[in-house]
Formats: sequence, structure tokens, C-alpha cells
Amino acid sequence: MPAAHRRDTPPPRTGSSETEVLRGFLGYLRESIAAKVEGTPEPQVRTYRTPSGTNLLGLLHHLTAVERATFLGEEVADWQATFDASPADSVAGVVARYRETVARADAVLDGCTGLGAPVPRPRTGEPAPSIRWALAHMIEETGRHAGHADILRELIDGTTGR
Repeated sequence: MPAAHRRDTPPPRTGSSETEVLRGFLGYLRESIAAKVEGTPEPQVRTYRTPSGTNLLGLLHHLTAVERATFLGEEVADWQATFDASPADSVAGVVARYRETVARADAVLDGCTGLGAPVPRPRTGEPAPSIRWALAHMIEETGRHAGHADILRELIDGTTGR
């Protein structure tokens, strides 16, 4: 299959504050992984490409759950289950749900006054992490899975680049 090349998008040039840098890189990674999933054909988008059962649509479904847990306080009973989208979920639906979750998470972050403050989330029974920790964690989590997505998408149809 011929490789499709996308134009590589370089990392963002953000403002000079720590908040602007962290949020800029997180936004860049979020868009990178959503773009990798968007337009990927069925059934390849959900075909397991590794012995552990990793698939492209499942990665984005998982990241949606991580964003919801980290910034919106939602409980996750079974993290392993978040790596599989429902058979009824379309690619467009999973991408839209991810983007909607990101918008909700960004709205929470927009209301925060400092990186040392706790994430304002409704979960009770455990202390909320700092905004700084939550942003660093989401950069790590999203970057890790965006790298997986790069490889999976290239295996599916040869598409490379961001």
C-alpha cells in the first residue's frame, strides 16, 4: 500500500508562562491523536494490532476516559475496559466525544487561577491533584498514546505525519 504523508506540524510556539507552555503542548498532542484516528477506515481502526489488544479507536476512547477522570472527576471502574470502544461507536462519534471532553476539560482549566491549585472536580474521598500535576500527567499520557497511534495508523494504511 502506498504511504500517505501528511505535512508534519511542529511543536507549538507558546507564550512564555508555564501554564501557556503546558497547555500548548497538551493541545498539540490532543489534536495529533484525534487527527490520527479521524478518517481511519473500519474495521481496521478497531483491529487489534498488538498481542495486548491495542487498536487505534480504543486509544482515543481510553484517552477520553483519562481526560474525564483527571479534569472532570469521573470515576473509572475498569481502566482496561476503556481501551475498547463499543461496536456501536463510529469513528466520528468517538472523535467527537473526545473533542467534547477536551473542550469541557479546557473550560475547567480556564477557570483555574494557578498551577499549584487543586483540580476543581466533584469527586469526593480523595484529594484532587494540582493543576500542574494534571497537565504534566495528561501530556505524558497523551504523548505516549499518540506515539502508539502513529505506529498503528501507519500499519493500517501507511499514513504518516501529524
